[in-house]
Order: sequence, then structure tokens, then C-alpha cells
Amino acid sequence: MDLTLEPVTADNWRACAALTVHPGQREYVNAVTHYLCLCHYGDVWQPLAAVRDGEVVGFCMWGIDDDRSRWIGGVVVDAGRQRTGIGRALVRTLMDRLAAEPDCPNVALSYRPENEVARALYASLGFVETGETDDDEIVARWTKP
Repeated sequence: MDLTLEPVTADNWRACAALTVHPGQREYVNAVTHYLCLCHYGDVWQPLAAVRDGEVVGFCMWGIDDDRSRWIGGVVVDAGRQRTGIGRALVRTLMDRLAAEPDCPNVALSYRPENEVARALYASLGFVETGETDDDEIVARWTKP
């Protein structure tokens, strides 16, 4: 799939903010505007727009933890484009980008235990649940082979 991850800029932030999720996923993810505020006003997260054929189709953010692990967060695929492989391509692309950094010990993410769709996707990409939790979410990590 031809998907690129591009920095969120003055030119594309509105398209990111306009992304919506399937109603059944609203209990698992925040609105993209919430994630954009975390990125803008915090000092951890960096936002990325997922672009396909010149159109913003998703959003994610990444950060570096104190132990140098890279975190993926705020993964959102627009409701009308879900179940088309965009989420898988987005996470795989970001995993590869983050793991390519020389001091990256692993890539981590977290999800609510009842979010079976996310759990299955991340497991299929090689993420392994570690027993750690982040608030009420399960932490899973992937290490480049």
C-alpha cells in the first residue's frame, strides 16, 4: 500500500482534525484534536498524518520514553477507510521508522484490554504483551528481529 507518514503542518492539521472513527471505536480513542493538543502543549508526542493518494486518511503520534523506547500512540484511521489495510500499513511504517533509529531498544504501544480489534492487529504485527500497564491499558512491545 502506498501510504506515507508526514509531519502535521499548518497545511494539513485541519484534515487531521476532521478524521472520525467508527462509532464502535469511540470508547477506545480520543478525537484527533485531543491528540494534537497533547503534541502541541506537551513535550513528548510528535504528530504524523497518514497520507494516501494525496489525502489524509489517518493520524498517529510517536514519542521517546525515558528508557529510549519509542512509543506509538493516538492511532486513528478515518471511519470511511477502516478495514482496508491502512491501520496495518500505518503502524508497520511507523514501527520500521522508529526501529531504524540506532538507540531504539523497542517500540511500545498500549491499548485497552477490551479493544480486541487493536489487540489482534498489534499481535499480528509482532507486538507482545509485557505484563506492564499504562493507567488502564495493556502495554505491548516489539523488538526488531
